[in-house]
Amino acid sequence: MYELTVKSDFASSHSLRDYQGKCKNLHGHTWKVEVVFLGEKLNEAGMLIDFTEIKKGLKDVVDALDHTHLNDCAYFKELNPTSENISKYVFQQISKELPSVKVKSVTVWESENASATYYE
Repeated sequence: MYELTVKSDFASSHSLRDYQGKCKNLHGHTWKVEVVFLGEKLNEAGMLIDFTEIKKGLKDVVDALDHTHLNDCAYFKELNPTSENISKYVFQQISKELPSVKVKSVTVWESENASATYYE
């Protein structure tokens, strides 16, 4: 079994609904995103998938979130834009962008010390 990992980041603002801490107020993060891909079979070039293809797919996903107010994005209109829900969103989107490879997990870091991971 092989694992490939790529990282990216994006900046956005959000506010948490139905939350009684500081994060109920508008604030922003530079989110770090780590995606792990999994597979058994390499192609004729000895690759699970070309890193160039992975990086482009992840860039397309995070660019849609970059410099936005997440609460205004359709996915988060009713769903709270928490780190947990953002990691699930990225997982679903990158899976659509790159259907030829299995996404194992997506980790979203909202700070240097706090992250959420989604996997199926």
